[in-house]
Amino acid sequence: PTHPVSPKELIAAPPTTLNTMPAAARPLVRVHGHDALEAKVEGSNQIRMPEVFLAPIRPDIVNFVHTNMAKNKRQAYAVSRGAGHQHSAASWGTGRAVSRIPRVSGGGTSRAGQAAFGNMCRKGRMFAPTRIWRKWHKKINLNQKRYAVASALAASALPSLVMARGHRIEECPEIPLVVPNQMQGIEKTKDAVKFLKSIGAFDDVERAKASRKIRVGRGKLRNRRHVQKRGPLVVYAECEGVSKSFRNIPGVEVADVETLNLLQLAPGGHMGRFIIWSEAAFRKLATIWGSTKRVSQSKKGYKLPRNVMLNSDISRIINSAEIQGHPGLNPAKVSSCTRRSVKRNPLKNPEVMETLNPYSKAMRATERAAREAAAKNRSANLAAKRANQKANAIQKKVNYAKMKYDYTVLTKADLDQKNANDEAERKAALAKIEAEKKAAEEAEAAAIAAKKAGAAKAEEKAADDGDDDDDDDDDDE
Repeated sequence: PTHPVSPKELIAAPPTTLNTMPAAARPLVRVHGHDALEAKVEGSNQIRMPEVFLAPIRPDIVNFVHTNMAKNKRQAYAVSRGAGHQHSAASWGTGRAVSRIPRVSGGGTSRAGQAAFGNMCRKGRMFAPTRIWRKWHKKINLNQKRYAVASALAASALPSLVMARGHRIEECPEIPLVVPNQMQGIEKTKDAVKFLKSIGAFDDVERAKASRKIRVGRGKLRNRRHVQKRGPLVVYAECEGVSKSFRNIPGVEVADVETLNLLQLAPGGHMGRFIIWSEAAFRKLATIWGSTKRVSQSKKGYKLPRNVMLNSDISRIINSAEIQGHPGLNPAKVSSCTRRSVKRNPLKNPEVMETLNPYSKAMRATERAAREAAAKNRSANLAAKRANQKANAIQKKVNYAKMKYDYTVLTKADLDQKNANDEAERKAALAKIEAEKKAAEEAEAAAIAAKKAGAAKAEEKAADDGDDDDDDDDDDE
């Protein structure tokens, strides 16, 4: 600019002032899918982008509104009014060394005398029994709901947010995706599938179809057995059969542009739903939502919310030539406070150690030289160390012998002589044991042989006596 620009003027300037433009700020959007629907192109097939797609994207408002809106479909539930109190029970009072909890009256059964009614009791009621008159539904400010829907629509025009939500839009020609009005007249599901394939949106349908699985939890027993991800959202201006043709495709939902719902635009409170717009519905957004300066035609007195800053690049604004060269710019403040220096550890910081001990530098140099010399003579030092260790081991044996014996062993030769004498005594003892064992075996063998000889003699004598008796019997005859 030829004149100095004030900071307010620069901040409030449109994004093109600093050659920046939001991703959704394209002025025109093309209408795709004419060939698939055999639609004629009348004039230009480009549409001006509605200003609702430039609304501020506020995830906090979207999440808040979605959380409260999702509560408005809940059904009341409660436990039975008499649950846990269907007993004839009364407290026994004091003086019986038991607690004063009500107890079941009567006798003759194990149930009699058992505690009842309390939430800590078996078959007792729950704590704070649920009632059907709980406040199930939540009221939401109308302006908040409109702000959330506008933010969700703006997020649906950013391919990065749509892909971050998980939608498969790689084959789509453009986001937001606008198709001819003939799409609203599709009456057969097979034609709807063919159309989705032609515009590159069927990959997202396949993703939703592949995600179908059984629900985790008790909900699988309560008529909501399966769960699956959301696919494209088809938005139309007039229903000429589109709601019936698309509703049987997995993950695909349809909606009227007049009644857009945040639960469909941002399922789960996550913005970036993949939306397929009919041309009429896309053109109708400008009249439904208006702009930041033009009042909406269907929402009385409503204007779109404005961004607090049209250009959020603060550093670029501050460092721009217009700001830095402005005459009213105040100089940077010079702080007069003195910061305390951080105390450093002398054991870890050599510079601090030198201030405390000037000789520390020479000490480190000496230690470094000693380490280098030791590294050079490592093999010689290692051999000397091993020799010392071996000599120490021998001396340890000598010292042990001095403690074990009578302190007469003084040298290694004496220790070897002592060990030799001990070995000779051990061998002599073993030889003596072997000789005694051999003598005992020989005596045992002689005893066995004598025993066998005596048995043989006894048998011979018995045989001779038998022969003499036979001879006597013959003489008698």
